[in-house]
Amino acid sequence: MSLEILEAKGQLKELVDTFSNLADEKRIADQMSLFTPDTKVQVFMGDDLLFDIDGTAQLEETFNAFTANVKRSNHMNGQQVVQIAGDTATGIAYCQVKLVSDEGDKEVIVDSSIRYDDEYVRQNGRWLIKTRISHFSINDKRTLQS
Repeated sequence: MSLEILEAKGQLKELVDTFSNLADEKRIADQMSLFTPDTKVQVFMGDDLLFDIDGTAQLEETFNAFTANVKRSNHMNGQQVVQIAGDTATGIAYCQVKLVSDEGDKEVIVDSSIRYDDEYVRQNGRWLIKTRISHFSINDKRTLQS
C-alpha cells in the first residue's frame, strides 16, 4: 500500500470523525463544509426511506429540524473500510449514536446503530462527502434513567 493511499485513508477517517464531532456539538452549519454542494444524502430507518436530500442547503435544513429537540448527543465511530481510486473513494463506516431529548417530564434516549455507505471526492486537496446513505439498522428508544 502506497504512502499516498495511507494518507488518504487517514484523511477520510478524520472526515468521518469530524462529521460526528460537529454533530455532538450541534454545529450543523460547520458540517456542511464536509459535503460537496451537490451532495446526495439518503436516510433509511430499517427498510423505510426517511429522508432523500439533495444539496447542502436542504441537508442543513433537514439536520436542523431533525436535531431541534435533541438536548445532547454522542456519536461513537467504529470500523471504516475505504477503496481509493485517485481523487474518488467509496467507503463503509459504522457509528453508534445516542440522542437525548425531553418527552413530557422525562428524558428519552434513542440509541441507534448506523452504517454509512459513502462516496467521497477530493477537491482542491481536501476530501468531501459526495454521497451518504445512512442505514439506521437498530433503534432503541427508552426513558433515560438518572
